[in-house]
Amino acid sequence: MLPPIRTPFLSINPKAYLTGADTLRLAAIADELAGRLDIDIIFTAQHVNLAQLAAQTSRLLVTAQHMDPITLGRGMGYILPEALVEAGARAVVLNHAEHPLTLAELDATMRRADEVGLATIVCADSIRQCQALAHFGPAAMICEPTALIGTGQMGDTGYVRDSIEAVKGIDPSIRVIAAAGVTCGADITRVLEAGADGSGGTSGIVQAPDWRAVLTDMAGAVAAFRDSQTTAPHTTSQ
Repeated sequence: MLPPIRTPFLSINPKAYLTGADTLRLAAIADELAGRLDIDIIFTAQHVNLAQLAAQTSRLLVTAQHMDPITLGRGMGYILPEALVEAGARAVVLNHAEHPLTLAELDATMRRADEVGLATIVCADSIRQCQALAHFGPAAMICEPTALIGTGQMGDTGYVRDSIEAVKGIDPSIRVIAAAGVTCGADITRVLEAGADGSGGTSGIVQAPDWRAVLTDMAGAVAAFRDSQTTAPHTTSQ
């Protein structure tokens, strides 16, 4: 399970665009906004930066971008799950379009994540994949068409709604993240209104000329959506 994380939430995934000081600078902005707006933020980073990230932030869910299903011992060059936990990671992303796994690899890796207490965030492309991988029982799923990743262009919200229905129909507890093509707060509002539990991005953030401005816009959209749901009038059927 994911550590206690409130919906809606923001997800920031720098992939391999950033490392070192730049990663920590982006994380510091995110950490500040998480505290000021009282929202939860998932933040992934290169494995070599996870320990620094965990030590220098207090409000982020520090997340690894991948791991391997190895155990202590042989495994030169692979990512050991226990090492991620020791570094301060609390979750791991698996099966991203840029690092796909076979079903057997995904199953074995998720089992190892469970053993060491890492929450799993599993990526899926098509609606059929979303439905199939939901049976694996991840804590969260990133449902996004591979063709839209990194384009800065969102598709219609029909895919968002259909992928959420596919996942929640199998396990309502799985958090669904929709982020492909998201570049601003308005995009985040669209996918949250479509039913996603969280949203965020990569290139729309790291390639923006002003990280603080784009993160403030995105985090503000998450907080505004949360507030709108809290204050929305409720009707009671007679």
